[in-house]
Amino acid sequence: MTGQITAAKRRGRLTIFFGYVPGSGITGAMLDAARIEQQHGVKVAVGCIAALGRAEAAERLAGLEQLAPLEVAVNGITLQEFDLDRAIRRRPELILLDELAHTNAPGLRHKRRYQDVEELLRAGINVYTTITIEHMETLADAVASITGILVAERIPDSVFGSAERVEFIDIAPADWLDRLKKGRIYPAEEQQQQAAELYTLPKLMALRDIALRYTADQQKRIAQRVGEGAAAEDMNAKEHILVCLSSAVSSRKVIRTAARMADSLHAEFTALFVETSRTKELTVKSKAELRENLRLAEQLGAQVATVYGEDVPGQIAEYARTSRVTKILLGHSQHRSRWPSAAPFIDKLTAAAPGMDIYIIPDHGSAVCQGVRPYTKPPLLSLTDTATTLGILLVCTLIGLWFKSLGFSEANIITVYILGVLLDAMVTKGRLYSAVTSILSVLVFNYFFTEPYFSLRAYDSGYPVTFLVMLSASFITSTLTLRVKEQARESAQKAYRTEVLLETSRKLQQAKDTPAIINETALQMLKLLDRSVIIYEVDEGGLTEPQVYTKAGSAADASEYTTEAERKVAGWVLRNNKRAGASTDTFSSAHGLYHAVRSGDTVFAVAGIVMEQEEPLEVFEKSLMIAMLGECALALEKDKLNEKQKEISLQIRQEQLRTNLLRGISHDLRTPLTSISGNAGILIGNSAVLSEEQKQELYSDIYDDSMWLINLVENLLSITRLDNGAIHLQMQAELLEEVIAEALLHVNRHKVDHVIRVLLTDELLMARMDSRLIIQVIINLVDNAIKYSGAGSHITISAKREKGLVVVEVADDGPGISAEAKAKVFEMFYTADNVRGDGRRGLGLGLALCKSIIHAHGGQIEILDHAPQGTVFRFTLLAEEVNVHE
Repeated sequence: MTGQITAAKRRGRLTIFFGYVPGSGITGAMLDAARIEQQHGVKVAVGCIAALGRAEAAERLAGLEQLAPLEVAVNGITLQEFDLDRAIRRRPELILLDELAHTNAPGLRHKRRYQDVEELLRAGINVYTTITIEHMETLADAVASITGILVAERIPDSVFGSAERVEFIDIAPADWLDRLKKGRIYPAEEQQQQAAELYTLPKLMALRDIALRYTADQQKRIAQRVGEGAAAEDMNAKEHILVCLSSAVSSRKVIRTAARMADSLHAEFTALFVETSRTKELTVKSKAELRENLRLAEQLGAQVATVYGEDVPGQIAEYARTSRVTKILLGHSQHRSRWPSAAPFIDKLTAAAPGMDIYIIPDHGSAVCQGVRPYTKPPLLSLTDTATTLGILLVCTLIGLWFKSLGFSEANIITVYILGVLLDAMVTKGRLYSAVTSILSVLVFNYFFTEPYFSLRAYDSGYPVTFLVMLSASFITSTLTLRVKEQARESAQKAYRTEVLLETSRKLQQAKDTPAIINETALQMLKLLDRSVIIYEVDEGGLTEPQVYTKAGSAADASEYTTEAERKVAGWVLRNNKRAGASTDTFSSAHGLYHAVRSGDTVFAVAGIVMEQEEPLEVFEKSLMIAMLGECALALEKDKLNEKQKEISLQIRQEQLRTNLLRGISHDLRTPLTSISGNAGILIGNSAVLSEEQKQELYSDIYDDSMWLINLVENLLSITRLDNGAIHLQMQAELLEEVIAEALLHVNRHKVDHVIRVLLTDELLMARMDSRLIIQVIINLVDNAIKYSGAGSHITISAKREKGLVVVEVADDGPGISAEAKAKVFEMFYTADNVRGDGRRGLGLGLALCKSIIHAHGGQIEILDHAPQGTVFRFTLLAEEVNVHE
């Protein structure tokens, strides 16, 4: 389809051979199953097998086609990796890939092997692969608690969940230990010793138990996917799991636990991040950890959401209520509040969301990170803020001395200092200056305005109370002011988000076509992200030339963003309907981050954001960008639907035209053809008995019917040529008198029954025209007047010059035309209700043809009433100057 591409419907099938411990025989089981498939006629290819050097594996590989590996040089070492492109070109029915969690060498398309598998499946190739339990993302913590090792190579559970078949390769723990001792798992003695210490019998039994339960859950999911048990599932109330994210490393355990819970309960899964004013103060490492936690949540199937506010428990509770969350999962914080009176976070959340289940996931390993500061430490002192604070204190003191000289009470002076603290909280950054201003205000007031003056001592016993009240009021005022500032910032951020989305939606609605929609989207992304943007439109299933929108002040050459390598990334996004490029695991070395502008499986365009030497997108920017691309996809889909609707409407109109034409021809040709055949039959059979007068009458009827058919065919041919653009106007200056005279020679022979007059204001009146077509117009108009005005009527053809135009009128004094008919008289196949004397209804093509011809000449045609009765048809042509040569 033009302008879009839809993902292929046929997808390959994934089979996973699953084990609970390395060396359990999953690779051998995979090879045995592949050999059976090959014996049944399936084309099998081996993509990558980790145990190629072992005799046992080599024996099982015999007879199987092995794809040549891709050799990659890394730091002077040549590594052999799976060649994804070669496999897709070869297109076997089944391909074998060992070690699903493997990390590919740097520089390859994907960082991980499971991403290679996903692309093979999208290409329609079936895959056999292997994995063990410690590589499952949601089980990594449980396995690490048994073995003491958290493996780095893990896969999202969604990959495992997408398998259509899972084969659990079971082996008794005692048998596994026996194989280990005989060197059938690790040939080196040192490796055998390490494995024996790591995998003891109790540990193996615990791992086997976890693997069996996990396999059973997957088999249940597969059964539900094919329809078994779906009805029972639909009867249960839908659960909704909410996990709260942060930049802490311990959040990953919470995310994995929430994913397992959502999977077992078949619940909706949402990951929520509450952005506060301190989020922007996160260290570079904490920001990276936050992005990693967000990515992990997305990989495990969570819908990531972001809210804004200082009251984190309140924001979580409000989101949970509006989204109908049933269970909330939080990590256990090892940190304690520095204020003993501060209510614990959990207590606040429980009070704010009393009807929800709240689960606290402890993480004993997070204690190691207690010494790591998650936020950047802002500078304690600023020269500008210090000068501002001292200036405000000085002004307050001067005003206080002036008030004292005027005899004002101390209460008025205290109010001035409280106002100064309020002003200082508004114009300075942080709480330090507000606190310092509060304390200094009390000291300055004591020094200048209490007895003994110019001393920090106070004689009056009530002064300490005054100082305490003044200090408390100052602290409370500054705290409230700072809170109002933060709330104003949050409101401004929310307003900005809403404004950007509304502006994008409004501009996309105003865009008239696809190029305009693409242009507005790119400009809005440029405004939002302040990064160069690249847009590829989709046309005929491929990408068009890129459109680059460079950010202001960028010194980079735009051609760097449209190289062959960058286009390759964009093409991959188009074919796979997934994001790729910088900051992702696919084509991570690219300059840009590429997203599909899509609606469901249909991709309308590919949008790229230049990420070179730029920090990754923040959560706020990313959510806005995705929402913007979604708006763009909806607008493009609407535009495509409108184009399709126009095509359908045009087809319907053409079909209706064809139907009307066939119906009209079949009905209206019957009368003249019957008359011609009947009259010819009379002449043939009774010629001898007919008088000459009777014969002439029959001849005349045959001639009239033949001329009617000729005029009908001429009109049909002319209007078809005009509509198809096949007729070319031969424009030249013509005398109106000659054109009208020529037309009258071809008018219906019944013109003798009417009075036809020609009135020209100038005998040399000339107009620019194609004379053949204008003659046809005049013939049609005069014939129309003859048909519907009755015998003895007066028909007048007049022409005059008027403002550079020649106005031609054909008037009659017949019964006239109703107002309803006037609005339709120039429509094709429309005929008035007047009944002709010969019973012929006509096809209603003559006046439609007149309108097409006059419009092709750049003129206008209209219908008017003729006083006292009758109708006037008026049309205009461009006037031509007359050059008289003596």
